[in-house]
Amino acid sequence: MSDTDAPNHAPPAENDLAAALLEVLFARSAGALHVLDDQLTVVRADGPDAAADVAGAFLGRPFTEVYRLDEPHTAESLLREVLISGRPATDQVFRGRRVDEEGPARRFHMEAYRLEDSRGRSLGRVLACMADVTQREKARRRKAALASVREAVGRTLDVTATAEAFAGAVVPAYADIAVVDVLDDVLRGTVPLAGPPDRDVPLRRAAFRSCDEAAVPARPVGDVRGLPDLTPYGRVLADFQPRLVALDRDAPWLRADPGLARAIRASGARSMIVAPLSVRGAPLGLVTLYRCEDAEPFEEADRTLVLSLAAHTALSIDNARRYEYDHTVASTVQRRLLPPRTAAGPAVETAHLYLSGHKSGCWFDTIGLSGARTALVVGDVSGEGIQAAAAMGQLRMVINALAALDLEPDELLARLNDTANRLARERAALPPGDPLHRQPLTATCTYAVYDPFTRVCAVARAGHPAPLVVRPDGSASTPDVAEGPILGSFDTAPCPVTAVTLEEGSVLALYTGGLDHDGALAWPARKALAHPDHELAELCDAVAYTLPADAGPEGIALLLARTGSVVADHVAELELPHEPTAPALARTFARDLLAAWDIGEETIFGTELIVSELVTNAVRYGTPPLRLRIIRSDTLTCEVHDASSVSPHLRHARTVDEGGRGLFIVSELAGNWGTRYTGGGKVLWTEQPLPPPD
Repeated sequence: MSDTDAPNHAPPAENDLAAALLEVLFARSAGALHVLDDQLTVVRADGPDAAADVAGAFLGRPFTEVYRLDEPHTAESLLREVLISGRPATDQVFRGRRVDEEGPARRFHMEAYRLEDSRGRSLGRVLACMADVTQREKARRRKAALASVREAVGRTLDVTATAEAFAGAVVPAYADIAVVDVLDDVLRGTVPLAGPPDRDVPLRRAAFRSCDEAAVPARPVGDVRGLPDLTPYGRVLADFQPRLVALDRDAPWLRADPGLARAIRASGARSMIVAPLSVRGAPLGLVTLYRCEDAEPFEEADRTLVLSLAAHTALSIDNARRYEYDHTVASTVQRRLLPPRTAAGPAVETAHLYLSGHKSGCWFDTIGLSGARTALVVGDVSGEGIQAAAAMGQLRMVINALAALDLEPDELLARLNDTANRLARERAALPPGDPLHRQPLTATCTYAVYDPFTRVCAVARAGHPAPLVVRPDGSASTPDVAEGPILGSFDTAPCPVTAVTLEEGSVLALYTGGLDHDGALAWPARKALAHPDHELAELCDAVAYTLPADAGPEGIALLLARTGSVVADHVAELELPHEPTAPALARTFARDLLAAWDIGEETIFGTELIVSELVTNAVRYGTPPLRLRIIRSDTLTCEVHDASSVSPHLRHARTVDEGGRGLFIVSELAGNWGTRYTGGGKVLWTEQPLPPPD
């Protein structure tokens, strides 16, 4: 081979190499390449997205005009910064349309670099690469919406809060407007039936969110109404299939709801997806998403995504519905176990405020005791649901049974603590798999007994907030009542009794922890009670009005009692000698008194026998001094006081016995009878029903 035939391996000129590299770069770039001068005018355009004729049309035009960006000033500032500083701009996404294209806006990924010579000096040119990433951005947006809904929805067991969380998760990141409508029965915890609902089933607007804060919804949140059947909403409820709708202002179905049509026109909504909220074939409601004006309309892929978002939201709403259902059942049981109203004693006026909560086992009670006394009770069981309600009912019945024995407050709470400890041991003995095994039973309680003759209220509390006393002048204070151990804690320490003397006309407030603040009644509630001359029901309402919109999951019980005294004309006393003549004196006194009270002869005859037997028993077995007291209220109460602590017992005398029938006669004549102990002895008492006045 001659030298002349040898191949030419001489290196190309450097300028030729640079030009060749630039040609390959322009031809193979993933996006359209544009060379801009110092005025940001296109001086060269090439790449897969720019045909020759189109590229020629770009030349000599401002870059922001070529792409008609939504944020032209931002893009222009960015390019000038690259031209001046030399620092490249990467990973910038802008929304716009190319000058040669019509239709919806697209997403462009922009990178910009300053062109420099071999010494790093600016050539007054910028290389801008614009890649169409519309589909990528749409996919990223859908993925972000799914992650946002999964993160935000399902964190609460409240149906409305769950709906609001969904709306907040998709607006404005994925949709311009979000609406959630839920079957009204679902908000009440009702179990929905499988299959399409009735045509006129009422739906409640549970959530509305718009990127435009001034937007006015067609229906306010909380509004309840049915949806027209022959609309996309009605069709979705009928077959549980999502609908992707391009909104046309003249669409026939919009005529069925003029208010909705006006709202859609006002919002500029152009695209809509309606998806069902359903679980196991049972309808829960609807979600509706809108995109407005220049936003990219929804596509088929969005319909599939929204169906997934709705499915996740429906599961969360169903969980909240189940919780609401359990709460509704527990609240119903609890209300059935509570007294329908607080009973007023002969010298006490009472009223109550009760607000059930999701974690509430609180209760209240007023119990009439012998001697015109009244027991006031407020307590709270830990836990939630039907189990807390059941435990509350058990403890309330135990208190009523113990109160009938005329026990002092400290002794009654000690017996109640024994019962609570037994119930707690029964729970602990349940199998480990039983959910109740993991819920220890504890309770708190305040028990107070008011005696209108001494105006002394004996109070004991087991782990419960101290009561509040509002005096007749409106001043209030918390008496220093020592706190005993929580019931069910297996602490057998006693609950000390505190005697609180109350002025006539004072208001005693017993309440649960929902109203407690730092060991005392919360200040707004104290202020509301500073009017003891008002009706007690008005005071309860005033306290309710001070509570926040969500009073908390613990629930609230407030028991108010206005103290008084027995009407002087309805009570009479007689000091008796400790002699055999005492029964006769007692009979005469009772007959004359009841005749003056205009009480029927039959009741007078029975009362004579009762007081005769009680006084005879006191003379034989008691210790002086003796005193007979007769009280008239809804019942007729006879009391015989003596200084002995020996308690009589009912016996059934045999045929040949000459005695032993006294208390048996008393028990037959009186509706109720018993013995209570005082600091100076004991009291034998009876109660007889009185016929209602004419």
